[in-house]
Amino acid sequence: MTLPAFVGGALIATLFGAAFHLVAGGDGRRLGLYVLAGWLGFALGHIVGGWSGVTAGRLGPLNLLTATVGSWTALLAARWLANTDFKLPDK
Repeated sequence: MTLPAFVGGALIATLFGAAFHLVAGGDGRRLGLYVLAGWLGFALGHIVGGWSGVTAGRLGPLNLLTATVGSWTALLAARWLANTDFKLPDK
C-alpha cells in the first residue's frame, strides 16, 4: 500500500467515525472510541477485501467497498458494546 492510499484511508475512516459520533452522540470518550473503531474496521475490511479478491469498489490500491463495510460494522459493534452493561451475576 502506498503512503497516499494509507493517508487517504485514515482520513476516510476518521470521517466515518466522526460522522457516526455526530449521529449517535456522546462525549469525547465516545468520539475516540468511534474513531478507533472506524480505523480498525476499515483496516480489517481492506485486508479481507484483499484476501477474498473482491475488486468491486477499489480506489487505486485501496479496497474501499470492503473497507467501508468493515468500518461501519465495527462502528455498530462498538456502539452496541459501549451500551451494554457488563455485570457479574450474583451468586
